[in-house]
Amino acid sequence: MQLVFATNNQNKLKEVQALVPKHITLLSLADINCNEDIPETQATIEGNAKQKADYIKTQYGYDCFADDTGLEVDALDGAPGIYSARYAGPERDATANMDKLLKELSNKDNRAAQFKTVIALHLNGAFHEFTGLCRGKIINEKRGDQGFGYDPIFQPEGYESTFAQMDLSLKNQIGHRGKAIRKLIDFLKSNRM
Repeated sequence: MQLVFATNNQNKLKEVQALVPKHITLLSLADINCNEDIPETQATIEGNAKQKADYIKTQYGYDCFADDTGLEVDALDGAPGIYSARYAGPERDATANMDKLLKELSNKDNRAAQFKTVIALHLNGAFHEFTGLCRGKIINEKRGDQGFGYDPIFQPEGYESTFAQMDLSLKNQIGHRGKAIRKLIDFLKSNRM
């Protein structure tokens, strides 16, 4: 079975490839020669994931899944949310995004946050959705050099380490994307895909 994962983010691709069963061939956007920016113009994480999956199915004809992930900070009313990747500007600079978030939280006591991933699967003419959440908090300084995005400042509940201090297998086990991907894989298995 072939499925396109609608992402150009090599870090996301690596995380997902580590979880997908060997009988599923995972194709990236580069593998199908999709080099354009896929629109993400919806008002929700769910809407953006579905929009990306629909785009690949409509434009390229492949069964596919797409994810959208947002960091939702309680004290900021859920921001940065759908703007997580470009929080500090269109350059999508992870360091600038973290610096902006840390500055905005500098005088806040409530540092609670969650990562939310929604995966939209477009398969055999039907649409399915899978959500993964990981609660935690935003710490005061960056720690660790693994992962990507906000990983150096996000400490999941029950752990002393940030995502950036964890190996990939632990992050996939407890993290938002791993949870959503396992729901996707369980669905594919239960439907004998």
